[in-house]
Amino acid sequence: MAAGARYFCTAGRGLEPFLAREVRARLGATEVDYVLGKVFFTTAAEPDELKELKSGERLFLLLKKRVPLSVCGNKGKMLHEIKTLLTEEPKSCLDVITTWRKLRSHEGKKDEVSQENPLPCKRKPEEEINIASKRQKTEQVREIVSEECQAGAGENCVVSKENNQDCQSESKASLEVSAISSIEKPIENEKQNFSFRVSCRCSGAIAKILTSQEIGRAVGIALRKQFGWRADLRAPDLEIFLHLNDIHSVVGIPLFRLPLANREYIKTAGLRSTVAWAMASLAEISVGAFVLDPMCGLGTILLEAAKEWPEACYWGTDTSDSQLEGASMNIKTAGLNDKIELFKASVKALPLPSESFDAVISDIPFGRKFKITKDIQFLPDILQEMERVLRVGGIIVLLLNQDLRKRMDGIAKNIEHESLNAISDGAGETATVKALNNGGNSSSLGTGVEEPVPSCGQMCFGSLVPDGIYEVSLGKTDAFIYKYRKISTAGN
Repeated sequence: MAAGARYFCTAGRGLEPFLAREVRARLGATEVDYVLGKVFFTTAAEPDELKELKSGERLFLLLKKRVPLSVCGNKGKMLHEIKTLLTEEPKSCLDVITTWRKLRSHEGKKDEVSQENPLPCKRKPEEEINIASKRQKTEQVREIVSEECQAGAGENCVVSKENNQDCQSESKASLEVSAISSIEKPIENEKQNFSFRVSCRCSGAIAKILTSQEIGRAVGIALRKQFGWRADLRAPDLEIFLHLNDIHSVVGIPLFRLPLANREYIKTAGLRSTVAWAMASLAEISVGAFVLDPMCGLGTILLEAAKEWPEACYWGTDTSDSQLEGASMNIKTAGLNDKIELFKASVKALPLPSESFDAVISDIPFGRKFKITKDIQFLPDILQEMERVLRVGGIIVLLLNQDLRKRMDGIAKNIEHESLNAISDGAGETATVKALNNGGNSSSLGTGVEEPVPSCGQMCFGSLVPDGIYEVSLGKTDAFIYKYRKISTAGN
């Protein structure tokens, strides 16, 4: 496979650039491009290397990629066009399946690319996951499907409300084709009696005309006629995925049974692992670095960072005994007891020396686990304490929701205003402290009108200067990753 195979990998909304950079760096991928929700690339990497992707959701071998289907009132014509995605070039289709077989042959019995004995293989890992983890991961899969639906409908800006309704009605259909009395002779060089199923996900304009079930059935019958394969809903040898929306028509074969985002080393899921990895990738973690998550929760950020950059030292604090207990169990499961230290402390008063850490990475949970109106007042204390423990030249990476982003921007604007006043009146108190104590209120934030993400030049916070803002999806809500770099000692 020296020439490389063509793949696409799904990604949470906003993580496409992270995944594109990762496939280049980790896999030496070429011909990398991405659209909303998907990254396409070519690589000769082996399955073990492909499994190491951290910012992707599901990985597929690419069978066909085309422009969006022509939408008309004639269902028969549309179904015919969909079927030709797989049947008009049978040799090309079989070449990709040959590549799939080769990749499959590289996998051991424990981690097969596609399950031959699905029931025992499927139960084994699930027995090791507790009920809370199962529910969390099920929710994450639902969020992934929701995001891809949004990606499909997002290009149509004419009737956004209708598009959202289309997204909600999106379904994933798996088809077991009914018996067919007349089956054409399978084409030469493909005599194996494959079992298969077809899964279809459609959204946008096409979803208004055809259902996923109708598309899946039509494609399944066409494949059975063309290749003589045997339909099997429960335990197929091969699964064909169709992703049809207003952006493109994509057909692929899933390479692994479980999503890449399902980390075997995380016993109890917290923050989405792909987002946690993306945050850690921004922190510029180097050998011997000291990294802190002062609101570590279940430790997902620390786990992702320690797995990827094991030559650093990691510290996590939290005020919740149950969260620390869960984080400790995750760390033990991952075999990282010697890499990550946990202790109970408040982020508002960390028992740590000033300028002792090279990076601070944290998901500020207010607004999802707590009520914004009650707890947002503590944000200035949190930011000031993070700034204090960070070394000059260090990085802070924060995950904020919409309300906290507005609060952060308001604080930054007040700091800029107070800095000018401090210079003119010679005030002894630092501009940072004055602005923080003032609450970071901004008249422009009280109108309820959504403001655009400010440019980096508007976002300075004391000794911290902005180094990037990234909007990402957490499934049902949007969030913002803020990256800051400390350029001087706090207060100077």
